[in-house]
Amino acid sequence: MAGSKPATDTIAAISTPPGRSGIGIVRLSGPEAGSIAAQLVSLRQPLEHARARLADVLDAAGAGVAHGEAIRIDEALVTWFAAPNSYTAEDVVEIAAHGSPVVLELLLRRSLDLGARLAEPGEFTQRAFLAGRLDLTQAEAVRDLIEAQTLTQARQAASQMGGALSRRVQPVKQALVELIALLEAGIDFAEDDVDVTPAAEIARRIGELMPPLAALAASFGRGRIVHDGLTLAIVGRPNVGKSSLFNRLVERERAIVTATPGTTRDTVTERISLDGIPLELVDTAGLRESLEEAEQLGIARSREALADAALVLVVLDATQPLDDEEHRLLAAVVGRPALIAVNKCDLTAASEKAEEIGGLRALRTSALTGEGIAALRERILTLATGGAASEPGMLTSLRHHQAIVTALGALNDAAQANANAIPHEMILLDLYRALWALDSLTGQTTSDDILNLIFSTFCIGK
Repeated sequence: MAGSKPATDTIAAISTPPGRSGIGIVRLSGPEAGSIAAQLVSLRQPLEHARARLADVLDAAGAGVAHGEAIRIDEALVTWFAAPNSYTAEDVVEIAAHGSPVVLELLLRRSLDLGARLAEPGEFTQRAFLAGRLDLTQAEAVRDLIEAQTLTQARQAASQMGGALSRRVQPVKQALVELIALLEAGIDFAEDDVDVTPAAEIARRIGELMPPLAALAASFGRGRIVHDGLTLAIVGRPNVGKSSLFNRLVERERAIVTATPGTTRDTVTERISLDGIPLELVDTAGLRESLEEAEQLGIARSREALADAALVLVVLDATQPLDDEEHRLLAAVVGRPALIAVNKCDLTAASEKAEEIGGLRALRTSALTGEGIAALRERILTLATGGAASEPGMLTSLRHHQAIVTALGALNDAAQANANAIPHEMILLDLYRALWALDSLTGQTTSDDILNLIFSTFCIGK
């Protein structure tokens, strides 16, 4: 796919978000981008590659004419990037006017009247990919950077945009291609005294390919969490301090807190960043038997949140013994990613420590004084990531993970076939399957349907 011929049409879009802002940008890409831009605005100097030019945005043709001259309605900076030295490798023009929706819409409509076509979602980046400016993992990282909600997500996307994942895959692909070429040569020139590759050599080469791919596949655990985030449900009986701990973790008074048990009648959610990991906290209604309809509904939603959450924080009261409801709750979360906060520890003796309750790690906390909150954050982070450290070129996309898993499966099949003395022609089928899986990461063998699906998730104008 990469390296395709440039498009013959010119596309245009507003590349800044909807609404009013200090600056708004209309972007054009294609062979007529420069000529259309010259008709959209009155340039004070000729366009020059990679240099901004001051220009007047004039009212629409045939309207707003005073004394025979079109009326200026805005000033803009116009920047022209000549092909192939642009984002799309085509002629690109960006018109940065004031961020008035009326002015930006005028510029876009006039661009379309002058022969441009409205860009599809992600079409600018798709053209960059098709021109070979980006591989597919880098193109997808552009979208991830736009959608990043934490600095860690932005750093990860920037790393992918810089080709970190491609650099991890490329040595494996190169070694795989060399093995395929070796086996193909043995088949094609079997009658010309070319030695057939020994089974031990094939096994060694396949064995060297698998560990780096397995490490890459293992990185998906943390990479997925960095990319998508997790949900943490805070559960427990009424008046143990769930909402107070929730507010401590959120670092503001988000949930209502009173001394009356059962204050929280519905789930309250808030998204935070915990060391760069997006985490959605869910404060729930206290679990107990209740005859009041509103509280019963809240408890039902608490149980739903408990079932749906990826992580569970069970809050207990350090001043009270466990009741039957808490015993049932602890039994329900055994085997799940969960931890316990024994709250109100400021009201008990310092020596009363609980390291483990019901088979789960417990931590003494005080939502009132802040004791144990920092340690609780660390425990939650460890529970979320499984202790895995961040690394360059982590897998953050399910599509990427499936490609790596497919490649590993194909290599394993090839190793088994080699061990069973299967003919090299059959081994090559498995090796090619592994190569195609790795190629799909960067786009060499990606179908048009998959490409269209990927780029349709981008915003228009990017």
